[in-house]
Amino acid sequence: MAPSIAIACEVAAERPAQKPAYTSYGRMAAEFNEVQASRVGHRLQLPSVLKRQFEIVDGPPSSSAGNPDEISKLFPHLFGQPSALLVPSATVTTAASRQSQKIGVVFSGGQAPGGHNVISGIFDYLQEHGKGSTLYGFKGGPAGIMKCKYLDLTADFILPYRNQGGFDMLCSGRDKIETPEQFKQAEETVLKLDLDGLVVIGGDDSNTNACLLAENFRSKNMKTRVIGCPKTIDGDLKCKEVPISFGFDTACKTYAELIGNLMVDSRSSGKYYHFVRLMGRAASHITLQCALETHPNITLIGEEVAAKRLTLKNVTDYIVDVICKRSELGYNYGVVLIPEGLIDFIPEVQQLISELNEILAQGPVDEGGMWKEKLKAQSLQLFEFLPRSIQKQLMLERDPHGNVQVAKIETETMLIQMAEEELEKRKQENKYKGTFKGLSHFFGYEGRCGFPSNFDATYCYSLGYAAAALLHCGKTGLIASVGNLGAPVSEWTVGGTALTSLMDVERRHGKFKPVIKKAMVDLQGAPFKLFSAMREEWALKNRYLSPGPIQFVGPTSHAVNLTLQLELAARARSPGDRMAELQQPNPKTSS
Repeated sequence: MAPSIAIACEVAAERPAQKPAYTSYGRMAAEFNEVQASRVGHRLQLPSVLKRQFEIVDGPPSSSAGNPDEISKLFPHLFGQPSALLVPSATVTTAASRQSQKIGVVFSGGQAPGGHNVISGIFDYLQEHGKGSTLYGFKGGPAGIMKCKYLDLTADFILPYRNQGGFDMLCSGRDKIETPEQFKQAEETVLKLDLDGLVVIGGDDSNTNACLLAENFRSKNMKTRVIGCPKTIDGDLKCKEVPISFGFDTACKTYAELIGNLMVDSRSSGKYYHFVRLMGRAASHITLQCALETHPNITLIGEEVAAKRLTLKNVTDYIVDVICKRSELGYNYGVVLIPEGLIDFIPEVQQLISELNEILAQGPVDEGGMWKEKLKAQSLQLFEFLPRSIQKQLMLERDPHGNVQVAKIETETMLIQMAEEELEKRKQENKYKGTFKGLSHFFGYEGRCGFPSNFDATYCYSLGYAAAALLHCGKTGLIASVGNLGAPVSEWTVGGTALTSLMDVERRHGKFKPVIKKAMVDLQGAPFKLFSAMREEWALKNRYLSPGPIQFVGPTSHAVNLTLQLELAARARSPGDRMAELQQPNPKTSS
C-alpha cells in the first residue's frame, strides 16, 4: 500500500492572508491594482481529506474508452492500472512519507483561468509534506522540457500569481513530445534535474502526451512519474471521475456578462441582431452554458445539428424563421449564439472540408479555379453557395493536425449574410416586413485569462494539491481528479483517474494514435433538456438575463455554473423545479 501522508493542522491555504512580497522577477507591484492585490490574499479552502492523514486506495483494474486491445499495445506498462482515491487514515506518518521531492510542472496548450492556483497547490503541498522539496517550472510549455528551460519556483515568486488569471508565470505552448528525439530530450532533462515527478497542466491532447511520457519513463525504469491536470475552457475534458475541466466556469461567466450586455444593447436600440460566436471547436458546452445563463433568442448547438443532419440551409431557415416571427411581434432585434465549431458539425460541410483537405494536401491550388473540378458535384454546389469571404477562409492553411482552423472562419458573418439573402427573398414574397441589421462578434480569448472565479480558484488549488499528493505516493499515468463538487468544499473527494481509461485510438498516417475522447454535449443530459424545453419561449418572449461581472463576495460568489449543477444534481430540488422557475416571467427582463 502507498505510504500514508499526515497533514499538518494549519495548512498554507488557511493561514492569515499575506501581503504580496514582490521580487525583481515575475509580476511586479506596479502591475497590480487593489482588486488584484486583494485576490492574491484571498483565502482558499481544501477538501477535508487533504487536511488530515490520508492513504491511497486503489480501485479495480481500468480499461479504456474504446479499442482496449490497441490502447494496451500502445501503453503496455500503464494499461489496466487502477484509479486512486485518497481516504482518511489513522496511520502514523513515517519519515519516508516526509522525504523531499523534486517536481516539475508545465503549462500545455491554451490558457485557462486558475492555472496559477494549480501550481500554488503543488507548491504548498510540497512545503507542508516534503520539507526541502524543489518545484521547477518549465518555461513556454513542453518545449521548455525538451530544451531544459526552467525556473526554480519559490514562495516569493509564486505569491503574486495566486488567484490571478493567465499562464504568464511560466507561459505555455502547443509543442508535443512525440518523436524519439523529443522523448530523448525529455529524458535528458528529467535526469539532469533528478525529477521525482512531473505535472502536466493541459487539455485532452496535452494529457495524452502526459500519458505517453509516463509510459516512456516507466518502460525505461526511470523514477520520474507523470500526473496530468484537466484544463480547458471548452469543457470537453471530463468524465464521471473528472466532472469538469478547470477554467470552464470562469470563461462561461465572462462570456455571459458580455452576452448580457449585448442583450441590453439590443433591447435598448431595438434594431440590432447580435450574432455571437463562442469558443469551443469540438464541443458546444460553452455555448450551451451561456445560453442557460442568459436566455438568448437563438442558440445553435453543434451536436444537435450533427445528430439531426441539418444542412446549412436548414440552419439558415431556422434562424430566419425566428427573425420573422419576432418581427411580427414588433421585435426587430435579438441575440444569436453560435459555437465556434458549428461549421464542423454540418455533414455537408464536413464532406466539403474533407475533400478540400485532400486537394490542399497535394500542394497549392491554381488561381484559375481548375482545382474545383476535383470536388464532387454536391460539394462544389455548396462551395459556390457560400459567401466569397468564407470560401477564402476554408482555403486557409490547415493546423498541425490537418484540420481547418475554425477559429479563423467567421461563421457568424456567414450566417448574417445568408440570413440577409433569405430575408430579402421573403420580403419579395411578402412574407417578411421587418428590418434586419446583423452585427458579428467572436468571444474567444477574452475568456481565457480572467480572474478565476471562486469555484475555479478553489478547484484548481485542490487539483494542484491532489497532483502533488499522487506523485508523493508513487503514482504515475493518472489525471488528478476532484469530485463531489456540488457539496461544500470540505466534502469534495480527491483522487486520480487512469489516463488510459479515457483513451481511444484514431488512425493517422496509417498508424493508430492514442487520443483522449472529447466529451460532447449530451443531448439526453439535463443541461440540454432544460435548454430544449425553454428555447422556444426564449426565442419570442425576450426572457433576457444579464448576469453582470463575476462576483468574488456575496451570496452568488461561490455558485458554480448551471451545467455542473444539473449534471451533478447538486441541488436538492429536481431539474424540473429549476425548469418551472425559468418559465416564470421576469418583470425586470421581459418586454
